[in-house]
Amino acid sequence: MRGWRSARAVLIWVALALAICVPIAAAATSEQLAWRGPVYILAGFAGIIALGLVLVQPLLIGGYLPGLPAYRGRRTHHWIGGALVVAVVIHVAGLWFTSPPDMIDALTYASPTPFSPFGVTAMWAIFIVALLALLRRRLGLRLRTWRIVHIPLAIVIVAGSVVHCLLIEGTMETISKAALCAAVLAVTVKVMIDLWRRRTLRGESVARQ
Repeated sequence: MRGWRSARAVLIWVALALAICVPIAAAATSEQLAWRGPVYILAGFAGIIALGLVLVQPLLIGGYLPGLPAYRGRRTHHWIGGALVVAVVIHVAGLWFTSPPDMIDALTYASPTPFSPFGVTAMWAIFIVALLALLRRRLGLRLRTWRIVHIPLAIVIVAGSVVHCLLIEGTMETISKAALCAAVLAVTVKVMIDLWRRRTLRGESVARQ
């Protein structure tokens, strides 16, 4: 039994590493990089890493990563959230540096590119969640209130990030990009269903008592 648990733990971590690292490695071999400057390349890879971190977040909150119990998982969730903010800032700042007019259009929802509004919306949702997380104690947000605010924003982050990524025809390889996006969606849906079931069962248990 212990052997199976150990093997399962290794498989989970390997699968997560592959889901994140394969798209990065595939993008690193893209022929389009030859036509891009270093700042633009840095911005692009920061975006790929950000999507990978979006995959990690629900896994942490759902307790699916071996070796990370509930408390440690929540703490890691907070740190990964900070890393996600940094990755998004680098992504946006790099694109701003290479083309300010395009970024102004994107941030004001005036860009003709179809992927821009989804990415910008996800970005604002990430910043709002990060800000509320920092001010949660000062604002006196209870756990229930925090969930009511956080869950819809998390859905916006996931949906916006995935659509943004899928619509971009850039350095990311198509199959690995689609696989990463599918994993983000599947994990997010599973975690939300599992959390809803846990709260429902907990509520029924309390009602019986």
